[in-house]
Amino acid sequence: MVKSDLKKYAELLIKTGVNLQKGEMLVITAPINAVELVRETTKFAYKMGASNVNVLWNDEVVTKYGYKYRSKKQLSEVPEWIVAQREYFIEKKIAYLVIISDDPENLKGINPEKIATARRASGKALKKFREYTGSNKIRWSIGAYPNKAWAKKMFPNLPSNLAVKKQWEYIAKTVRLDYDNPVKEWENHQKMIENRCKILNEANIKTFTYKNSLGTNLTVGMPDGYLFCGGGEQGSLDGVWFTANLPTEEVFSSPDRKSINGKLYSSMPLCRNGSIIKDFWFEFKDGRIIDFGAKEGYDNLKSIIDTDEGSHYLGEIALVGYNSPIRNLETMFYETLFDENASCHFAIGSCYAGCLKGGTELSTEQLLERGLNDSIEHVDFMVGTKDLSITATTKDGKEFAVFKDGDWVF
Repeated sequence: MVKSDLKKYAELLIKTGVNLQKGEMLVITAPINAVELVRETTKFAYKMGASNVNVLWNDEVVTKYGYKYRSKKQLSEVPEWIVAQREYFIEKKIAYLVIISDDPENLKGINPEKIATARRASGKALKKFREYTGSNKIRWSIGAYPNKAWAKKMFPNLPSNLAVKKQWEYIAKTVRLDYDNPVKEWENHQKMIENRCKILNEANIKTFTYKNSLGTNLTVGMPDGYLFCGGGEQGSLDGVWFTANLPTEEVFSSPDRKSINGKLYSSMPLCRNGSIIKDFWFEFKDGRIIDFGAKEGYDNLKSIIDTDEGSHYLGEIALVGYNSPIRNLETMFYETLFDENASCHFAIGSCYAGCLKGGTELSTEQLLERGLNDSIEHVDFMVGTKDLSITATTKDGKEFAVFKDGDWVF
């Protein structure tokens, strides 16, 4: 990959992603194969005035060994030092950057119950840190880096070296590194997203109705005081704007968890826990999943839903036009960061507190009272199609089209 692109990407992650401020501590979580990007990002962060850059390295093969050889009891225990570390990050008001580079099938063959056990334990132990990031009390961002296994999954007919090269070209294109000034281009892109948020937030919407030829016929209620967000987000403690996902094309909010009824069909496979879930669907009554199915990956899907009570409900509603730049690449990434930005989607599990007026100041119990959801899970799945229609109904009974033929009306 081109060195100049790495430098531009590092600048984008620091300026547009976490928007690092002078004197702040930066924590980077990254896989060992992303060392080139981490070095460039660390260098740029220090040039921007970071007080300290702390890198938490990980390796997915080591992670797989942990799932394979440890018992369920061992996987249910989270070391106290990990919890203390996250508490320290909260205390120091860090900026938090995550670099992902996963083999979509790394955990294939691992007992899903073991993975679910570890995820539940981690979710409970690190709940406070998750709530801080979810309510934007910590500025955070996610970027990606290519690897051979992931690239071969995306481009199976190419030799490994060419697959990695093409994967990097696609990643670079989705985050607008092909522009002379990606940071400036992101400012322009975010203005367009923010304008759509403004229209939806001023419309006083009561429900959305989704319909398409797959069989989706779903009504989604919105809570009083809902907020659609997208593009950039504002730190709830310091007021500094940041971009949580690079790339992002979505306009998203949190629905009223108990006001969702009907059937909802997935439009893209979901890569989860090392296996693929295909052609799946859900049926909702008063917000709760009362039935579901999948042609492939049923047990994996069931383990997601059975995580806790909150994973039986939805925590996110997100709108993405069918003709988004990522969709137009006509390639599935097998990674939610990208695939969710190619399609309208929902998420099983936790809400975003920032998607409710005053929500970042509320406790979990208060958010539940206002209609939002809580769970240790948050799993995005795609539902957008070329013929998807979405109609909004306002509180005074007026209807207007939001999506027609899979894309934005405005």
